[in-house]
Amino acid sequence: MVSISICLVSFMFLFIFSSLSFIFGLKMLLMDLVIFIEWEILSLNSSSVVMSILLDWMSLLFMSFVLFISSMVIFYSEQYMEGDLNINRFIILVLLFVLSMMLLIISPNLISILLGWDGLGLVSYCLVIYYQNIKSYNAGMITALMNRVGDVMLLISISWMLNFGNWNYYFYMDFMKDDFYMSIIALLVLIAAMTKSAQIPFSSWLPAAMAAPTPVSALVHSSTLVTAGVYLLIRFNLVLNTNLSLFLLFISTLTMFMSGLGANFEFDLKKIIALSTLSQLGLMMSILAMGNSHLAFFHLLTHALFKALLFMCAGAIIHNLKDTQDIRYMGNLMIHMPLTCICMNICNLALCGMPFLAGFYSKDLILEIVLMSNLNMMIFFLYFLSTGLTVCYSFRLVYYSITGDFNFFSLHSLNDEGWVMLKAMLFMLMFVIFGGSMLMWLIFPTPSMICLPFLMKILPLIVSGLGAWLGYELSKFYLSWSLNSMLYYSSSFFFGSMWFMPFISTFSMNYLPLMISFNVYKNFDQGWNEYFGAQGMYMSFKKSSVFMQFLQNNNMKIYFMLMMFWMVILLLFMFM
Repeated sequence: MVSISICLVSFMFLFIFSSLSFIFGLKMLLMDLVIFIEWEILSLNSSSVVMSILLDWMSLLFMSFVLFISSMVIFYSEQYMEGDLNINRFIILVLLFVLSMMLLIISPNLISILLGWDGLGLVSYCLVIYYQNIKSYNAGMITALMNRVGDVMLLISISWMLNFGNWNYYFYMDFMKDDFYMSIIALLVLIAAMTKSAQIPFSSWLPAAMAAPTPVSALVHSSTLVTAGVYLLIRFNLVLNTNLSLFLLFISTLTMFMSGLGANFEFDLKKIIALSTLSQLGLMMSILAMGNSHLAFFHLLTHALFKALLFMCAGAIIHNLKDTQDIRYMGNLMIHMPLTCICMNICNLALCGMPFLAGFYSKDLILEIVLMSNLNMMIFFLYFLSTGLTVCYSFRLVYYSITGDFNFFSLHSLNDEGWVMLKAMLFMLMFVIFGGSMLMWLIFPTPSMICLPFLMKILPLIVSGLGAWLGYELSKFYLSWSLNSMLYYSSSFFFGSMWFMPFISTFSMNYLPLMISFNVYKNFDQGWNEYFGAQGMYMSFKKSSVFMQFLQNNNMKIYFMLMMFWMVILLLFMFM
């Protein structure tokens, strides 16, 4: 009897569904169709609890991308996780993760959105703590607790929508902007999206979630967990009034800048790619805040392709280097792992916005629309500085890992022979190269009118060139060198630790409650409670029992003393 692996079955199932949803998505797009299905579960005080499904071109395209990437990730996992005894559990968790995302994508209803949203949070916790050690447990806890903030916001917005009699936000899109009640719901949804997409001040969980296995990181950072917030805001894009949009624009550009800066100080391969995800999420949120929801969706899809492949390449390198993630130990990988390095280089170039790769079509259009927008100088500078920093950390990563000297064990042999992983990576590579132009033709059939002076037109190119040069300069640090950044340790520490956000979100949250509980424990539990409670009673019983024992020792002196005592008492009673 031939045993069929769960990986292969899951891969085939997801890939077929991905192809079907892509074909139906194209049909919806070309014919401008929307399918809206409602199933009423119960009616309570004229508020009906309804399970709704919204199938339009946006949800179907996004579903097809999520299913395609997850099918490739599961195919890739068969070899990456081959030594794992619990691989079936791992694959089932990944499938649950994808199912939660599907539920979130097709829901126009806040209650069914919450099911998918909470499912993502719970399964992500299980996946982050998959390698069971203290670092994974801490990362899982910070991930789960930060995402709970978003869940609570959604719960409050569900209770607030009882004012309207229905939880389908699609019914109220027309008067959402101006209505006071709807602006409160908009604010709650905005905070929920900020927690899921890790915007400031909820950013610290995203690099921490790197404790998960690399295939999970490829899935989480490309198309599922972190994109859920952006997708929710794309659906709610009519809600955002001017003030909320300005707030979101400010926060997202700061997130973009902060993560780009932090990635240049980082030496952990997976954390660099995680911070680049954070930067791209800031980019999507900022263009969404400017009112271009279709463009944000377009960048969401193109980013999903190259980011999934980038994590797959990182996983192949880590797998070959015996689970080493420090980029300072890498180097000259182009000689040993040429196919993996080709994939990684193309992904990095797509991330930087290299012309005619997937990232270029969305990123260049975003930058040109920013140049045409009526923005203040601060947002403008942060935007282009962040773009330069993206190129900078990408090229720094390339120079550290792919070129230079090999800094690992001298006798360690590397090869490209992980054929199962390579098949998944090379298949994804086709989409990274051709996916951008294909989506551009589909989503924007009429070209956008961009009218800019020559200097502004080549500004993204200049900024990218400067970033690439700076990345080369930053990569000139060897293991034997003393780092110049140590001379400016406090500023390096500030920029490299995401502006102290991990410390603020852990120690500041824990310190006060832990100190108060420690004082209560010392003073009450181990103090007065012990004095008057168990220990005090024990001591008093002990003293009285010792005294009684002393009395009961058959001693002549005690008998005489007791006799004298009774005689004195009797005499007193007689004379009273």
